[in-house]
Amino acid sequence: MTSVPGPVDQPQPAPGAGWPASPSGDYGYPTPEPDRLTRLVLRLHARSPRWAAPLAAVGCVGLGMAYALLSNPAHADPDAAPTCLLKLTTGLDCPGCGGTRALWYVLHADLPAAARHHFLFVFALPFLAYLFVAWAGNQAFGWRLPELRISSKVIVGFLGAWLAFSVLRNLPWAPFTSLYV
Repeated sequence: MTSVPGPVDQPQPAPGAGWPASPSGDYGYPTPEPDRLTRLVLRLHARSPRWAAPLAAVGCVGLGMAYALLSNPAHADPDAAPTCLLKLTTGLDCPGCGGTRALWYVLHADLPAAARHHFLFVFALPFLAYLFVAWAGNQAFGWRLPELRISSKVIVGFLGAWLAFSVLRNLPWAPFTSLYV
């Protein structure tokens, strides 16, 4: 009977040895040349000051808050068509349904009314605001605020609660009808 040499009997090659070296670094595939738009964006990114991204994000948040304030979603006409495509087509509340009204009430410092329209939005708002300030302060000014450590289990739990809230608020019997907005 002959013995077959096992992995211990044979010398092992060094990691990465035996693989053909590729000039582009990605396993023999040539690196694609960026198109004109990509080159423009990369040039703008390289030349932009470090506070540009936080300023753009603040502008987007400000536009969203201005829309909520100007549209006054809390006092819409009773016969107005819903602006949410899911609610317009199915009649069901989407996971974000009530968020604009909740933001309107938060901006007017009426937290109970805001929580009535979208409790999870009001709950998540301080966490999102802190995460944004920490990111923007680090990007623009180099601030090092204490890191908010949120585990993946907490994020999955929050998303699961949001999913459950989204389903329960559409059930047509009590006590779930109180969640309908």
